[in-house]
Amino acid sequence: MAANVYEGMFILDSNRYARDAAGTVAGIPTAIEQFGGKMLASRLWEERRLAYPIKGHRKGTYWLTYFQLPGDQVTSLNRQFQLNESIVRSLTLKIEPRIADAMVQHALTGGGPLAEKKAKAEEEAKPAEETTPEKAPGEAG
Repeated sequence: MAANVYEGMFILDSNRYARDAAGTVAGIPTAIEQFGGKMLASRLWEERRLAYPIKGHRKGTYWLTYFQLPGDQVTSLNRQFQLNESIVRSLTLKIEPRIADAMVQHALTGGGPLAEKKAKAEEEAKPAEETTPEKAPGEAG
């Protein structure tokens, strides 16, 4: 069976992620490779308060992935994600082949809410350029 490209969005346990980020995330590519898949992109999306508690969690760390996987393995992979205690919730979507490369490239370049916040913070941190008003001819001072 042909391998399709999938997008995986995971809500991770923020407490576990804060203590051991690499260890918490390591289960995702391991599971994908276990079922014959290949990781294309994997990165932090953002950390935020959840709209409602999920399994007692009020905050979640969102992790975005893109991967190739044979279509008949998706159900098994999703079951593996449900068994992982670090993953609070997951969503796997099949990506249209025409736009798969663009989606992966966008994920690799680091767009998204976290990047937007960082850019805004950097912009606000720059000291405002001081502009001195020009004096009109004949003014004293």
